[in-house]
Amino acid sequence: MSLRAQLSGTGVAIVTPFKADYSVDYPALERVIDFIISNGVEYIVTLGTTGEAPTISKEEKLKIIEFTYEKVNNRVPVVVGIGGNNTVETIHDLETYPLKYATAVLSVSPYYSKPSQEGLYMHYKALAETSPKPILLYNVPGRTGRNLTAETTLRLAELPNIAGIKEAAGDMMQCMQVLKYRPEHFLVSSGDDALGFSQIACGMDGVISVIANCMPRQYSDMVRFALAGKLKEAIAINDSLLDVYEMLFVENNPAGVKSFLAHLGLIENVLRLPVVPVSNKLHEKIGNYLHENVMA
Repeated sequence: MSLRAQLSGTGVAIVTPFKADYSVDYPALERVIDFIISNGVEYIVTLGTTGEAPTISKEEKLKIIEFTYEKVNNRVPVVVGIGGNNTVETIHDLETYPLKYATAVLSVSPYYSKPSQEGLYMHYKALAETSPKPILLYNVPGRTGRNLTAETTLRLAELPNIAGIKEAAGDMMQCMQVLKYRPEHFLVSSGDDALGFSQIACGMDGVISVIANCMPRQYSDMVRFALAGKLKEAIAINDSLLDVYEMLFVENNPAGVKSFLAHLGLIENVLRLPVVPVSNKLHEKIGNYLHENVMA
């Protein structure tokens, strides 16, 4: 099976649960893994933005990766997040992190430095030449400060070991340009839950999702309906989730989804600074929504 086929559908950018003392809560992580897999998602992405990777030490990351492999136990593919704005350091991570059981690596575009398009191209080219696993580009200019243009994405798509992209620029024209000209093997997944349905209609292969942490069955069903061209069924589910999309992201991700998961009893509502939990008002609103619509 091609990587594009393996990673079509719903991937979950999984949270990293913490205890009250801010240490990694591995029993809670196991609960979340079992919850999302049992509710039908296609694969897991560990150590992404939603996993709070910037505030997790290297030692913790290594343990989280191994723990995730163990608890997933080959039930679904695992994609590992490895990225940064220091190309040499990122290459070292690709060479030394435990990637034997990874299906691919999701690598965020370099942030803060604001490299040119040629700099972005050369960064990813260097990673692809080193990585033992296929690279998925991750374009999220709202966080990195620099957009990976359609032209640069398509240049990279021609390189060996560049297998796809998580596209989270929110620019529909840019998405359509990539989709129109991509090579057949090149996976294009949405990085925007609220735009996932629309972008699948344009030809995307699925979504790497935040909402699927807390509503995996509903969201993965919506994605499958959309991919199958069953638009009426997909629209019905997508419409039912509109309020959830807003609550998830209005203050911060992953603060929103951690509030949902805490109300569901899966994790503690703890984040590492500089990220903080959602406001009391929003936390209460999320709890009321779940009691009225999910737990009723």
